[in-house]
Amino acid sequence: MSEDVGLKPLLARNTMPSAPELVVQGAEQEVRCLACGHRCQIRPGRTGVCRVRFNDSGRLMAPAGYVAGLQVDPIEKKPFYHAFPARDALSFGMLGCDFHCSYCQNWITSQTLRDDQAVSRPRSASPDELVRLALQHRAPVVVSTYNEPLITADWAVEIFKLARAEGLTCGFVSNGNGTPQVLEFIRPYVDLYKVDLKGFDDRHYRQLGGVLEHVLETIRLLVRMEFWVEVVTLVVPGFNDGEDELRRMADFLAGVSVDIPWHVTAFHPDYKMEDRGRTPPATLARARDAGLAAGLRFVYVGNLPGQLNGAEHTRCYQCGELLIRRSGFYVEENRLSGGCCPKCDCRIPGVWEAEAPKSTSGIGMPRPV
Repeated sequence: MSEDVGLKPLLARNTMPSAPELVVQGAEQEVRCLACGHRCQIRPGRTGVCRVRFNDSGRLMAPAGYVAGLQVDPIEKKPFYHAFPARDALSFGMLGCDFHCSYCQNWITSQTLRDDQAVSRPRSASPDELVRLALQHRAPVVVSTYNEPLITADWAVEIFKLARAEGLTCGFVSNGNGTPQVLEFIRPYVDLYKVDLKGFDDRHYRQLGGVLEHVLETIRLLVRMEFWVEVVTLVVPGFNDGEDELRRMADFLAGVSVDIPWHVTAFHPDYKMEDRGRTPPATLARARDAGLAAGLRFVYVGNLPGQLNGAEHTRCYQCGELLIRRSGFYVEENRLSGGCCPKCDCRIPGVWEAEAPKSTSGIGMPRPV
């Protein structure tokens, strides 16, 4: 991609027609986009809320052919704790988001075309190249992340089709502002799905650019459709850290499935939210207690390695045996045996590599259990 071309026209040229499943044609060349919960009605020459999906003379166009972020790092960083422990994931991201969170930690890529300070130069990439990189690094998982993957799902699926053929497992790291149509579209290619549940107050959700019920319904649908789902809540002082709000989040998740791992993680000042300090360990301990009291079997504390007495570890929910011992993003010990507790043989829900059939690449492609 040429360095002397403005970002907006550059991105406009790196597109593909939206998947038919994600667009409804309207009158006078208008289109309705179904890639995210906003369901934007877009007139010719206009973009959706995300700023990267647009109407070109009656055709809905979606981003394609580039990456703005690319990294091989521990899958625990996503975070997925019940999928491929101690293995790497190839993570790629594009540009744009359908939310505008004031504390976004990936704002350089997510807020492109919305914030002049958000500058991340994209570079050309092909599905073949990305899959080849994953295989070279022996990363069994490929993840769409860094920006909101739902709005770039069309191209992610092109990558994931090739990845699955090579025995790789694919995942999304998402704000969860989905639609039934986009979840049906990605389901044949995506097994792992992490949702950011940003609170349980619709007023606060609207400040971020979303609607709480859209995210709650996405979580329900993901579990019903048998994705492997993990949920993360960044606990922000003065925003979503009240006792009642933490309890209601926990009760909701337990009501969907007690097997959903809930990660409660520490906030640090970032982007436009620098008016408050980091999340105290005691607050995360309260959040974890709320999750366990609600009946969730797996509640993890993040961003405070070693500070909360084993709150990063996985234990058997039946007998209490220590199964996976972690420090930050690193696994120090994994005692799971075929996805089961070695002491009582209780099956631990997740996506465990030892149970995966192998492909010609030698990398497993497991199924959720």
